[in-house]
Amino acid sequence: MKSLRKQLSFSIFFTLLLTILLIGVLSNWFITREFESYISEIGEKRRENIVEELSRQYDGLQGKFNHDLVHAIGMNALYDGYILKLSDENGGVVWDAQDHDMSLCGRIMDDITARMRKRGAEGGFVNHMYEVNQNGQKIGTLSIQYYGPFFMSEADFNFIKVMNTILLSIGILSSFCSVVVGCYLAKRIARPVAKTAYIAKQISQGNYNIHFEPGTGICELDDMGSAINELSGALNDQEALRKQMTADVAHELRTPLTALGSHLEAMIEGFWEPTPKRLSSCHEEVKRLGTLVADLEQLAKIEGENLHLKKDFVDLVSVVSTVSDAMTGEIRKKDQDFSLIGDSVIVKGDRDRISQVVANLLSNAVKYTKEGGRITITVEEEKYHGVIKVTDTGMGIGKKELPLVFQRFYRTDQSRNRKSGGAGIGLAIVKSIVSAHGGTVTVDSETDKGSCFTVKLPR
Repeated sequence: MKSLRKQLSFSIFFTLLLTILLIGVLSNWFITREFESYISEIGEKRRENIVEELSRQYDGLQGKFNHDLVHAIGMNALYDGYILKLSDENGGVVWDAQDHDMSLCGRIMDDITARMRKRGAEGGFVNHMYEVNQNGQKIGTLSIQYYGPFFMSEADFNFIKVMNTILLSIGILSSFCSVVVGCYLAKRIARPVAKTAYIAKQISQGNYNIHFEPGTGICELDDMGSAINELSGALNDQEALRKQMTADVAHELRTPLTALGSHLEAMIEGFWEPTPKRLSSCHEEVKRLGTLVADLEQLAKIEGENLHLKKDFVDLVSVVSTVSDAMTGEIRKKDQDFSLIGDSVIVKGDRDRISQVVANLLSNAVKYTKEGGRITITVEEEKYHGVIKVTDTGMGIGKKELPLVFQRFYRTDQSRNRKSGGAGIGLAIVKSIVSAHGGTVTVDSETDKGSCFTVKLPR
């Protein structure tokens, strides 16, 4: 199995190499094609210039061509690869390159043919006739024999060779640069990925203190590192909560078991008489254990996949009114001022579960609000939610503890919770039920000023 760095290096190198190869091939084809078109145009203009130059060598007064100048033009054209044959208006031959030097014409034709075929060009010598005019009158006919459709000189081929060499050099240099860039990019990408994999492995082994340091310059990799850090922090918090939960469960079980064991032991050994009062005390401890077990079973059911909501249209004001009426005795016992504010708000939910949420929140408000305090439940209607706010003037919750109050067995004051009979499960149940409905529950609180729990349920 190849490493990520090797695979990235190979992929980047292969992509850049293929791109360079395509650019080189297309550039070579385009340059050659355009150069051949340019040579064809130059050849046509050269032949037109020859015709024009010969027309200027005609003496209209004498009615004939200047033979010496025609000869010079013909020889220059011959060395350029054009074999001329000039005839006058009556068809008489004025000058013929082949008659003048047949062997030279043959060598030039052979050289051009060999040069073109060596480069793989297809074609052959063709003969083209041109009229020679002066002042709009025909003064002769010119036959130009040349290699068609075009031909190039040795200098032209050297130019193409130089261009191909330059393209090849650029390709080789670019390939080298692609290797360097590919390796650099692969290293830059693979290093944080490998580091992330190492951190993930350390996290799986229980080392939650290791963190990924961002700053790679790549948004996705920095986001991945941040996600790993958040995962590490969340797992660290969960591990701490797990240990805390174990300690809390042990603490909650140890207290009644110790009391129950000591009482039973005293009665078994004859130190205490099994009076109804002492047996009632033992029974209270057993009930306390049963309550704790029942809370744990309820939480497991709600947080697991066994929570089946029987949704129907529910009036939140009706639910709050029913729950508060059931708790009127506790509220009056502590001489607390209770008020319900709001009109009918209909949501789609499980009435029994929503009642359980309200009961838990109101029970906490009653427990942690001093005698003579005030408790207010407000029911409001938003565009997409029905809102229940439970506000009290109790002891409040510290800022550091606010994010943790919905965790299982978390207690801001353990002695206070034991005194009130709680085990730190109620708010965890509230959050699970609200989440199952697709809603949210939040808390705002200040120490010694009170708390406000806000539940939002989809309408």
